[in-house]
Amino acid sequence: MLQDIINTAIQFRRDLHQKPELSWQEHATAATIRHALSELDIPWRACADTGTLAYFGSALSGLHIALRGDIDALPLVEKSGKAWASKTKGCMHACGHDGHTATLIATAHWLKLHESQLAGPVTLVFQPAEEGGHGALKMIEDGALKGVNEIYGWHNWPAVPYGQALCPDGTVMSANSTFAIKVDGKGGHASQPEACHDPVLAASAINLAAQQIVSRRLPPQQAGVVSITSINALSGNTIIPGHVDMAGGIRGVTTETRDFLAAELSEVVSQTAASYGCKATTIDTPCYGATRNHSAQASKYRQSLNDEFGDNWLCQNVATPIMASEDFSYFLNEIPGAFALIGADDGEGHCDPCHSAHYDFNDKLIARVLPVYARLVGLPYS
Repeated sequence: MLQDIINTAIQFRRDLHQKPELSWQEHATAATIRHALSELDIPWRACADTGTLAYFGSALSGLHIALRGDIDALPLVEKSGKAWASKTKGCMHACGHDGHTATLIATAHWLKLHESQLAGPVTLVFQPAEEGGHGALKMIEDGALKGVNEIYGWHNWPAVPYGQALCPDGTVMSANSTFAIKVDGKGGHASQPEACHDPVLAASAINLAAQQIVSRRLPPQQAGVVSITSINALSGNTIIPGHVDMAGGIRGVTTETRDFLAAELSEVVSQTAASYGCKATTIDTPCYGATRNHSAQASKYRQSLNDEFGDNWLCQNVATPIMASEDFSYFLNEIPGAFALIGADDGEGHCDPCHSAHYDFNDKLIARVLPVYARLVGLPYS
């Protein structure tokens, strides 16, 4: 029976992988999830449009635990070469949310078989729009955490070896924001730079100056990232343009660090541009806060990881917090819980990073995370 559950979940995952949907467009994905739950006679309700909540032991009075999986994909053209590669042009499950969803479906099957052994209610949270769409926030607003005492989630992580994981007290993933910079100068003929205020030169200087914010304005004990990821100064070969657009992202080990870096960037951009006779403005858009584990729940999670992976489960080669971000932070801001990064790299082609066009979820993780989730809700697993 157990192997049948795992095999079904793997096929479920590969079917989802072929039909990815972007944030807030996961209508077919939601329908597939809801059909699977109905087939197992599990009560569910829609939440935040394409989200779904599945319920177990609702009449029980014990600790109410929620387990979360995300369901959305990314705007990428897949290059994995897998037989189950995306059939949707320009869209791909490049972060493993299909695997997280399939693991939660396997967990649903296991919970249904052992529902009579639960000590308290369990809610499974199939969450849309994690990839920048603030899906967790919308689900909270639609009552996803009503009556829930604790919540747990996970993310596969190719930089961590298979059989190992990370689940610290405190911050596990960073806060992030994106920014847009507009540099205005005075364009003209490339043969007469003295008659222009070159925004391309100013943008180049801004890029270099921005890289010194972390090293010179942030204490070495704090982690932060400022990345300029786009400079758009398209012009003719003989034309100095009058305007340049830049864009990028900020990461901070805490939400406060992120906000500090954003303020510093705005000052550096403005003053650097002025030194080249240009004007520049920065618009920073905060995205997710830091994902911070609660100590008691992180300890409980670590015990479950130890039970599944053995005493050497803790990855020593990847430092936390990592600088990627997660909207699971919204859940942890509301109630106690914990989030883990569980290793995917088994030496068999599962080392491509998340958000890579070559990425593919390691299906072996379904059989390993299912017992971790089962133990977190107090069920026996064998």
